Amino acid sequence: MSGRGFSGVAAIAGIGATEFSKDSGRSEWQLACECVLAALEDAGIGVPEVDGFALFTMENNPEIAVARALGIPELTFFSRIPHGGGGACAPVQQAAMAVSTGIAEVVVVYRAFNERSGHRFGAGPPKFAYSPSTDQEYRNWINPYGLLTPAQQEAFLAREYMRKYGATSADFGQVSVLSRKHAANNPRAWYYQRPITIADHQSSRMIADPLRLLDCCQESDGGQALVVVSTERARDLRRPPAVIRAAAQGVGPQQISMSSYSRSEIERLPEVGVVAKQLWRQSGLRPAELDAAVLYDAFTPMVLLQLEEYGFCGVGEAKDFIADGHLEVDGRLPMNTHGGQLGEGYIHGVNGIAEGVRLIRGGSTNQPAKRVDSVLVTGGSPVPHSAIVLGTDG
Repeated sequence: MSGRGFSGVAAIAGIGATEFSKDSGRSEWQLACECVLAALEDAGIGVPEVDGFALFTMENNPEIAVARALGIPELTFFSRIPHGGGGACAPVQQAAMAVSTGIAEVVVVYRAFNERSGHRFGAGPPKFAYSPSTDQEYRNWINPYGLLTPAQQEAFLAREYMRKYGATSADFGQVSVLSRKHAANNPRAWYYQRPITIADHQSSRMIADPLRLLDCCQESDGGQALVVVSTERARDLRRPPAVIRAAAQGVGPQQISMSSYSRSEIERLPEVGVVAKQLWRQSGLRPAELDAAVLYDAFTPMVLLQLEEYGFCGVGEAKDFIADGHLEVDGRLPMNTHGGQLGEGYIHGVNGIAEGVRLIRGGSTNQPAKRVDSVLVTGGSPVPHSAIVLGTDG
């Protein structure tokens, strides 16, 4: 999209979630309905007013099932985004486009699953991975070499990054320690009141060299929903709006899901660069002007790479950027103030979008003392990527 596009036209007006647990004790369908109702209550919007949904293709709870269960009379818009966590922010982009073009007036984004008590993504390829389809073809080139899980696939990149730029396991551990520090102050977080030290990180068991247990995000049960409406309407609702200043998706050269090993520099994330250029163009902002960030932290090394690709520091400099305290609540770029997926819960990054909204509203449990007018929220990598910039109204 050229120019500013839909920047500022739509806003997130409501957020709602279930608890984040390791065993929800109820169906994913119920979790989806609970978080949607909570988000609508937060916005002060009635269920019958919902006329759109934007979801993940991996969502097991279809929009028609949730609409039927909640009594939503009709839908004029519904869409699905693939690529798992990489698409975390893309449904918000879809919702914003629908609202800004008048296709729908109240679009709900939700993600709900029993990812710990049900199917665990970290346990290896799911059954559908063995189907003879083009979508799964890439697994023929990585599975025979033991690259079966997301951790194993991303460890390959992390090891090359370490070799090329001199990063260490302890440098990755800085991300984990910071996330757990923030989670320890967040009553919603699974790791509430349970911070860790670098020594804890370094003594945690190896999962896929160089990734240790504390480099890996949680497996969580739960649901998170967001309500997107026009900024004009959001001004009259219960909560201060988090205006969608920019929203983008990106695919880089020779893109493969989590294993783009044909690239000349496998430790880089060019798809993130594609998204970054769109965000800065749409929002009119530059990296130095962002007040906070919520970076997708499925695995700690990907946080370092995102910091570099988004231009917050130079290539190979992220370890020093973190060590200098820039990501602390009182730092240059407060990051993952909810505890991230490492500390709060893994809801495919949608809970990170909710934290972005809280930062804009001024309601994070780790709210920076400085005024927060803009927040970057990102989806996963190294898969097709998405991100948004949220801002205050005015």
